[in-house]
Order: sequence, then C-alpha cells, then structure tokens
Amino acid sequence: MASKTATPTEERIGRVGQRRQVVIPREIFDELRLNVGDFVAITKKENTVVIKPKRVVSRSGDGELTPEEARRLRQSLKQVRQGKLKPWPQVKDELGL
Repeated sequence: MASKTATPTEERIGRVGQRRQVVIPREIFDELRLNVGDFVAITKKENTVVIKPKRVVSRSGDGELTPEEARRLRQSLKQVRQGKLKPWPQVKDELGL
C-alpha cells in the first residue's frame, strides 16, 4: 500500500472470510465515508464484483422521502442547528412512553 488514498487505478487487497464476509481496506472504507452497519449495493459485471455505498432513506422501498418526511427532516435539522435539543428520557416522558 504505497499511498493513503485509493484511486481507480490502484488495486487494494481485501479478504473473504469464512461466512463470505468481505473486508474492505481501511483507505477505501474511510474515503467512501462508510460506517459499520451501512448498506452496500453489490453487482457482478463479467468477472468483476462491484461494491457501491447504498444510502437507505425510506422504508417504503422507493428510496425517496415523502414531502411530509422531507418537511419534518428540514424542521429537525433547523432545530439541531439552533441547539434546540432534548434528552431522550425527557422526550419519552413528554410522549408518555
């Protein structure tokens, strides 16, 4: 591994484990901003396997936010930027959970 950044022409070596789990080299993992538990799309092209990060946004299966979900997300992000946060136990209390 000559450099810290992966380019399309540089080949990195991963490993397939006992349960068909593939180890992604750290440089590529970090460069793609992957986290443990993230989803990836896996496709076969001729004699090659392509692994791409897949961001799962909606449980409806279409991968897009509904207008209501988008509105709620924008509102939530605005509140976070303004520092309007509540601890989870307080939220549960207010919701009666």
